Amino acid sequence: MDSKFYFTVGLEIHAELATATKMFCACKNNPEEEKPNVNICPVCMAHPGALPVINKKALENVIKVGLALDGTIADFSEFDRKNYFYPDIPKGYQISQYKYPVVSGGSLAGMRLTRIHLEEDTANNKHFTGDTSESGAGFSLIDFNRAGVPLMELVTEAHTYDSAEETAKAATRFAKEFQLVLWYLGVSKANMEKGEMRVEANISVSKEKGKLGTKVEVKNL
Repeated sequence: MDSKFYFTVGLEIHAELATATKMFCACKNNPEEEKPNVNICPVCMAHPGALPVINKKALENVIKVGLALDGTIADFSEFDRKNYFYPDIPKGYQISQYKYPVVSGGSLAGMRLTRIHLEEDTANNKHFTGDTSESGAGFSLIDFNRAGVPLMELVTEAHTYDSAEETAKAATRFAKEFQLVLWYLGVSKANMEKGEMRVEANISVSKEKGKLGTKVEVKNL
C-alpha cells in the first residue's frame, strides 16, 4: 500500500509593532501595562462619531520590513472592514487590509510571500474559573489596553514538502528568520511568550503533490 503523503503549508504571522501610540489613535501602546483599561479613548473603544487617523510610524515600519524581504511597496493602499462579533472587538469589526496591502510579494528563508499588511489588534479576554462569582460559575473580563495596537500580518504562499519533518523545519526556520528581521529592524519586540508575535501554520495533507487535502491549523510552532 502506498503510504506516501505530501504536506502543503502556508504561514500567517502577526507581529505587534513597537510604536509609541496605537494604530488609529493617540493612546499609548504599552503591552507591559498591568492596570486594565487605562490606555483607551473614544477611537479605540469605537464610540459613535470617533474617527481613526493612521499611525505614520506603523506604516513606515511595515515598509521597512517589505523592503528587507524584497517585496513590492504599494503606490496605493486602503483599509477594509473585517467583520466578526467577539467581545474583544469593540467595533464589531477589525480595520484591516485585503485587496490593497502595503507590501506584495517578497521572500525569506526559501519561502515566497503573498503579502504584508497593517491592521489593529484586539482587546484581551481574561477568563476566570471556579467559585469566584455570585452564581458559583466562572466569568470573563475584557482589558481594552491592547485594542487598536498596530499589528502587522505576513502571509506566505503555499509550499509543498515531502515529509512532515521537512514541513515543520521549513516553517520553523521561516518564523525564526522573520523574528530576527523584526529585531534587527527594531520594528517589533516579537516576544512570542507575550503574544507580540503569533505564528499560525495552515497545513494540508494529500497523496497528490501540490494538491490541497485535509487541512490542519497549527498555532505558535
